[in-house]
Amino acid sequence: MLGPGDDAALVSAPDGRVVVTTDLLLEGRHFRRDWSSAYDIGRKAAAQNLADVSAMGAEPTAIVVGLGLPAATGTAWVDGLADGFREECALVGASVVGGDIARSADGVVIGVTALGDLGGRAPVTRSGARPGDLVAIAGRLGHAAAGLALLLAGREGFPELVEAHRRPRPPYSCGPEAARLGATAMLDVSDGLLQDLGHIAEESGVSIDLDPAALPLPGPLTEAAGALAADPLEWVLTGGDDHALAATFPQDTPLPPHWLVVGRVGEGSEVTVGGRPAGPGGWDHFRE
Repeated sequence: MLGPGDDAALVSAPDGRVVVTTDLLLEGRHFRRDWSSAYDIGRKAAAQNLADVSAMGAEPTAIVVGLGLPAATGTAWVDGLADGFREECALVGASVVGGDIARSADGVVIGVTALGDLGGRAPVTRSGARPGDLVAIAGRLGHAAAGLALLLAGREGFPELVEAHRRPRPPYSCGPEAARLGATAMLDVSDGLLQDLGHIAEESGVSIDLDPAALPLPGPLTEAAGALAADPLEWVLTGGDDHALAATFPQDTPLPPHWLVVGRVGEGSEVTVGGRPAGPGGWDHFRE
């Protein structure tokens, strides 16, 4: 491993293959500096990329970061951002190995590229689900959406949910674990459970039916929904940014308790909830 200081980084790839992903975050679109600290933004930017690597069944190894910063950005803010990158990477044993900074005309722009190693395993893609498979999730659903709704409404309280919006907690270790357990398809839930499972259904040529009674609705979620006159199940089904993992497994797979079975794969081509058709929901980057 050769990190910052040269023209390019050198990252070991014992497997001989490298998993690569990249995401772009724009101020005002993906984060607000009046809602989140620089440290939280750094953690969030790293997390959403590291979660994508984990969703392929790989172990994250490194990230590189590109920043576009307005001229008035202070060094303390940049230092906080860098601390967030480093500490999120440290959770999975990855490193920040390089990057670049340029002046932006308006607002902060963050581009992160993450690398990962498969450890000799086959990658888990979106296209392997088969009728009869179990659908299971690991991690939280709906928390980040609830936190965003609370911030937009200016409501006090529910710090756990607001924190989930500012700083997601992907279940990183569950990605490689799912690969070892024989997961047939997997992705991270970044745009909403319905929309993201729709990608598995489309790529695998299958249908997916979710059991609404199996979907987790913890106390803070239902209490916040009551305070905002919202539907907590809507947050769970369509809320993004939690970066939980959703995977399909052969029906006889003995799953650890942190993998919660929430549905089944069947014949067809749509995602349903309790047998009823559901719209795609979730976050659409190009929706007006």
